[in-house]
Amino acid sequence: MPAVLSAPATSLREWTTAQARVPERLDYWVGAICEAFLEMDCSSRAAECFDGQLTHLPLQRLAVNQVRASTQDVYRTPAGIARSRSQPFYLITQTEHAWHVRQGGHTLHLRPGDAVLVDAAQPYELHFPQSVGCLSVQMPRSWVGEWLRTVDLAHARVAHREQGWGAMLSALCLQLGRQPALALQMAPDWLESQFGALLTAALEPASADRSPRPHQTLHQKAQERMRERLDQPGWRSADLAAELGVSLRTLHRAFTGAGETVAGRWRQLRMEHARALLLQPRLTGLAMSDIGLRCGYTDASHFARDFQRAFGQTPLRWVRSQRGG
Repeated sequence: MPAVLSAPATSLREWTTAQARVPERLDYWVGAICEAFLEMDCSSRAAECFDGQLTHLPLQRLAVNQVRASTQDVYRTPAGIARSRSQPFYLITQTEHAWHVRQGGHTLHLRPGDAVLVDAAQPYELHFPQSVGCLSVQMPRSWVGEWLRTVDLAHARVAHREQGWGAMLSALCLQLGRQPALALQMAPDWLESQFGALLTAALEPASADRSPRPHQTLHQKAQERMRERLDQPGWRSADLAAELGVSLRTLHRAFTGAGETVAGRWRQLRMEHARALLLQPRLTGLAMSDIGLRCGYTDASHFARDFQRAFGQTPLRWVRSQRGG
């Protein structure tokens, strides 16, 4: 289950062209994106009245960036690549307007909600013919290699907003693109694992796997371990993967191949366990918070919310309805 992050608000940084004189705003903006992202060139048809704001929030290994600005064209050139100390990936999602990406001789025409993974080690162009309103997630190369089987491609890869797990990835990106501060409410490792799992499922679906049977076996083994630890709070996907002796990417792939997520299945098993406990007459005197503890919840309100989401009623009302029946 996700834990709440108690990170200080000072970890969130902002740049705004309002700090610069109007004639100097585009130059200020180029400096801001070079500082927050990496070496890039930028031009705009709205140079004389350019406006932009960048919000940057580092997690643990990733960083979440909300970008709102005037129309612009961004270029990652060989010279810029040579000046950069790192070559990360960027997962970019526009929240409102269509745009397009050029990389490796391919042009991707993207709609709002489409998520595109761009490799900063390769030259690229980002063209925003209207305005910019996007989420850009910076992903270190080594981190991407932990999730994707194929890392080095000459062109960008897209997860379409309505296709399979791309819809889930799109929803996450759109929500954070509109409210990046929401990331402060979740443990960074949990949020990063969500990005990794959805990225894997959307860009390298399990149907392309050459060995589905081991994944099915892993899926079954993982559920057995989950059932053994339903009452243990704080148990995470990374802990489960380590116990099973597989990578986190492999674990998530096993579940997406079955049409579900690790977190979703774990929550479902906890809820089934909670319902079974609530039906036992010998446990009638237990408080709902105690039932929650036996299902791995240290926060009674969190337990009640998950139960209501699963069964349409709070635990107490559900028990009363069962007794009334």
